[in-house]
Amino acid sequence: MLRVEQLSHSFHNASESVKVLHDINLFIEKGEMVALLGSSGSGKSTLLNLMAGFMKPSSGRIFIGDKDIVLLNENRLAEYRRKHIGFIFQSYELIPSLTVVENVELPLVFHTLSPSKRKKKALSLLEQVGLSDKTDLFPSQLSGGQQQRVSIARSLISEPYVIFADEPTGNLDTRTEEEILSILQRLNAELDTTFVIVTHEAEVAEQMGRIITLKDGVLI
Repeated sequence: MLRVEQLSHSFHNASESVKVLHDINLFIEKGEMVALLGSSGSGKSTLLNLMAGFMKPSSGRIFIGDKDIVLLNENRLAEYRRKHIGFIFQSYELIPSLTVVENVELPLVFHTLSPSKRKKKALSLLEQVGLSDKTDLFPSQLSGGQQQRVSIARSLISEPYVIFADEPTGNLDTRTEEEILSILQRLNAELDTTFVIVTHEAEVAEQMGRIITLKDGVLI
């Protein structure tokens, strides 16, 4: 499902270049639930953003399925992300002026699906994450855990090849964190969706099927 070859990345400013990833090679199979584990500054979020197509690497290749996303121009990459990649943010990134169901529908707005089919699909996913009674509320009316459930439903709506999650439980208390991880594990099992989850918490990583550890930009 996901293959990274000789991936390196540097950040540049006026006076220096800082290399944050060094020749990363990894493989992730379809249906795996993988943790990217590392302390702050290890490069894990940079790696996640590169694999999700939010940035271009300094060098190397990133294959999702048989498509090397590094070779795509910005327009084609944006279209590919919209259709085939899901993302769960630590801070939820919901649109405050849209209802819960409208937020979940959002990735399908540019697809050919009719509004009624979009809504039906969004409602089905909200039921799967336990929010069938919150569909017409706005994000400000939800708890943090409920907002993250909306974010999870939104990430699934386009039936992506892979879902990337950046510290998805980082803003949640322990009980809510356990609930969110349980939902992700259930969806992974039921839908055979591939999940790649960044975390700095060993306790979270240990609940995934496999752990990939980064230290100082090197896969260890």
